[in-house]
Amino acid sequence: MSSTPARTPAVSAPGARKRATRRSAAERRAEITDAAEAIARAEGLSAVTMRAVAARAGVAPTLVIHHVESMDHLVAEAFTRIVAAELAEITSFAGRVAEAGERLDAVLDTVLDGARDEVTLVWVEAWALGRRNVPLAAAVRAQMDAWRAFFAALIHAGCDAGRYRVADPPAVAGQLLGMLDGLNAHSLVGWEGGVDRRSLMRRAAGAMLGVAES
Repeated sequence: MSSTPARTPAVSAPGARKRATRRSAAERRAEITDAAEAIARAEGLSAVTMRAVAARAGVAPTLVIHHVESMDHLVAEAFTRIVAAELAEITSFAGRVAEAGERLDAVLDTVLDGARDEVTLVWVEAWALGRRNVPLAAAVRAQMDAWRAFFAALIHAGCDAGRYRVADPPAVAGQLLGMLDGLNAHSLVGWEGGVDRRSLMRRAAGAMLGVAES
């Protein structure tokens, strides 16, 4: 009488692919928004497409749409994350400037130092794409309001320190913001590349803030 051979447990071949860990909806959405932000920083907002985000996050394109309200909202979120992070960084930097009357000057110099072209590109594209992307337009307005409020607070502090003489800090803050955006946008294409943009900004700001050119 023959005996039945004992079964040997199956052994996975070396390098066999393990079953992917199932992620929660929140984790998957975080991966998708992180991917969108990374693409926007590297290539601009116009590069944030469903296929590009899916490839970056390592998911199927349909899964991207499943986890976000729309691509327009995802683009708006990528924009907000990038520019809000910059404002938080600049706000922290301003807080480390001891003299209240020197903070705005330090901020203008820093923002015009030429090291933030990736964020400038995001802003420039957002203004253009926002014409047809309603969530993005709303995000742009909210972030511009935040920057204007930040500048206005710096101007108020300078007035309190006796450095500036300004009747309407929010209005002047809006003007400074517009000039700053314009100068940074010009730098993307190298227009007036030989001009010292920081010196130009100081002279214009000084006139609006009621201080003499240093």
